[in-house]
Amino acid sequence: MTPQDIVGLLAEPGRLRVFSAVVLGAGTPSEVTRSAGVPVKEARAALRRLQDGGLVDVADGALRARTAHLKDAARRAARNEDSPRPTVDHGTGDERVETLLRTFLRDDGERIRRLPRQFGRQRIVLHHLAHRSFDAATEYPEREVNDILRGWCEGAEIDHVTVRRHLVDHCLLAREDGVYRLREDARAVL
Repeated sequence: MTPQDIVGLLAEPGRLRVFSAVVLGAGTPSEVTRSAGVPVKEARAALRRLQDGGLVDVADGALRARTAHLKDAARRAARNEDSPRPTVDHGTGDERVETLLRTFLRDDGERIRRLPRQFGRQRIVLHHLAHRSFDAATEYPEREVNDILRGWCEGAEIDHVTVRRHLVDHCLLAREDGVYRLREDARAVL
């Protein structure tokens, strides 16, 4: 089981609560429901998913957390941290901008980790995203903009609607009657 598998299993808040209840000693589905504070249907679905994923099993008629997977995954993740991460070149030619983009974009360079809070840095990341995703000669319906931005926001701390709003607020995308286009007057900030 990889660290990503574990994170995927525990990323849903209700499922995390159910797993926590089992770790803390809830041995039956009704005890899990009560301890986790989730509806019965949600608890059963979460238990089924956790069992299928290998984090929970039943031993002697009682639910049991399989925490050895967590230790193994933590060790594996620690070993992987020691190996160098691939460096993505975003093609800006400016090492400071490259460092900023590597900080806020995932290793593939095509998805956001999170947006910087500082306005200037946020604009640089959004400018990169806008110019990688949109063409100034093309008009995009809102649905298509949402689809493009969903790809950038997959697994991020921010959703595509917020990114779309920021792109408009930073004057990188123009919006009129539900149609968006990359603004030609958006100066290069890179």
